[in-house]
Amino acid sequence: MQKINFTKMVASGNDFVLMSTNYRALGLKKIAQKICDRKFGVGADGLLILEKSKSADVRMRIFNADGSEAEMCGNGVRCTALYMRRKEANIETKAGIIESRVAQDKIKIKLTCPKNIKLDIPIKVIKRNLKLNFIDTGVPHAVIFVEGLDEIHVEQIGRSIRYHKIFYPRGTNVDFVEVLGKDYIAIRTYERGVEDETLACGTGSVASALICALKTKAGNKIKVLTKGGDVLTVYFRKEGDRFKDVWLEGQARIVYKGEYYV
Repeated sequence: MQKINFTKMVASGNDFVLMSTNYRALGLKKIAQKICDRKFGVGADGLLILEKSKSADVRMRIFNADGSEAEMCGNGVRCTALYMRRKEANIETKAGIIESRVAQDKIKIKLTCPKNIKLDIPIKVIKRNLKLNFIDTGVPHAVIFVEGLDEIHVEQIGRSIRYHKIFYPRGTNVDFVEVLGKDYIAIRTYERGVEDETLACGTGSVASALICALKTKAGNKIKVLTKGGDVLTVYFRKEGDRFKDVWLEGQARIVYKGEYYV
C-alpha cells in the first residue's frame, strides 16, 4: 500500500482533500473517487491537486467526487490560496489564472470574466415549464429564481436540468436562487461531478449574483447566503450586460492533516 499525505480543508461548507504532491502514477480519477468517499475514504466534495506552474505561483487541478476533472472551483481556489500562506498569489486553473488575496481566514479571489450569458431560456423538466438563465463563471451554471427556496427539490430538479439535452455534452451546475432583499440572495446548488446538493458553491454564488445584477436593480456588491449558513460576498463592475473585476470573498480553514493509504 502507498501512503498519501493530505490536508482536509473547507470553505463555507464546501470541503476538499488537498494534495501538494502529484500521485499521477496511481491514477488521479480513482484516487479522487476513493478519497472523497464519505464512508470508506476521507470524505469530500472534491480533490485538489497542486502542481508546479510556468505561468503562475501554482497550478490547481480539481477532481470531483465522481472522478471527473472540472475546469475551476471558486471555493477550491480559496482553499488553495489559504494553504499557500501568501498574502497574494496567482493560481493557474483550466479556466485561466486566478488572483488571490488572503487576510487571516478571509480569502478573496478574482475570477476570469464570465461568458456565454443567456437569459430566460425556456426548458421543460419533470413535466414543468421553467425559465432559466445561463452563465459560465469558469464552469457552466444554470440559474433559476424561485420563491420558497427551502421547499425546492434540489436533487431531483437539479439532476434533470444538469443532464438536459440543451447542455449536452458538458452538462451544467444548477443554482436555485431566492432574492431576500436588496443586494442579498440565498442559493442552493446542485453540482455536477458531486451529483448532489452541496453546502456551498463559489462559482455558483458568483453566477447567481451576476444574473441577479442583470435582472434586478442590484448594486455592484451582492451577499450570498449559502446552504451551509456562511455568507459569501461577490464584487463586480457591470458595463451594460458585461462584467469585469469579478471577485469572490469568504472564509476558509484547514480542518486537519493526515495520511491516506491506497
